Amino acid sequence: MSEETAPEITPETPAPKIRKGFWSRLGKFIRNLFLLFLVVSVSWVVIDRFVPVYLTPLMIMRTVESIAQGESPKNSKKWVSIDEISPNMVDAVVSSEDNLFLTHYGFSFGDITKAFEHNLKGKKIRGGSTISQQTAKNVFLFPQRSYIRKGLEAYFTVLIELVWSKKRIMEVYLNVIEMGDGIYGVEAAAQEHFGVSASQLSKNQAALIAACLPNPRKYDAGNPSTYIQWRKTKIMMLMSKLGPVDFDKKPVAHKSTHRHKKRR
Repeated sequence: MSEETAPEITPETPAPKIRKGFWSRLGKFIRNLFLLFLVVSVSWVVIDRFVPVYLTPLMIMRTVESIAQGESPKNSKKWVSIDEISPNMVDAVVSSEDNLFLTHYGFSFGDITKAFEHNLKGKKIRGGSTISQQTAKNVFLFPQRSYIRKGLEAYFTVLIELVWSKKRIMEVYLNVIEMGDGIYGVEAAAQEHFGVSASQLSKNQAALIAACLPNPRKYDAGNPSTYIQWRKTKIMMLMSKLGPVDFDKKPVAHKSTHRHKKRR
């Protein structure tokens, strides 16, 4: 009787296992990072509710670009309170940029939908951003286009609408928005283009500045082209139609006459 050979038993190498502790630590890290972002962002918005905004990411980016090109960076800027800004300027930007500024809660979904439909046709890009969205983008974010930036822009827009008043949003907007090459805010723009302070801007001058906002580095309010003169006339007509902006009066909702702008 032949002797049977027992089968050779080869131990299998155990597959590497990721310890549960790793996922637990990763989860805690993500949670803490998220909580830190919430605390920092909310604190930032609350602080900016009360103090002047002297520096924005866009200003930093423009400065770096100038230095990289071997140029001396220009940063013409002076903060002024909303009470030191001509009501004509407020009326002009509401008429040109965001007719429903006083009545919406940060977003104009009708304008966003129309801009989206227009852009799908492959024509020049148009924006549907409100003044609140533009303020959030200018104060807290860099201007590069991406879904992440748009998501953060929406988040900060909600925050400033909750924490700031409409008057404060307008005050910050008119002090930080780019109004020319190295020119930020209405006070600097008024002095650079017309040799007057922001409080002295006429209806015509305010409309010229507002007409250049879609691309302030291309257009010059102090030396307006035929196109800018045309836009100025349209804005002044809207200013007369909409009437003066009154932050203390309960706004009456009306249909938007917002013309979508080509954005940089």
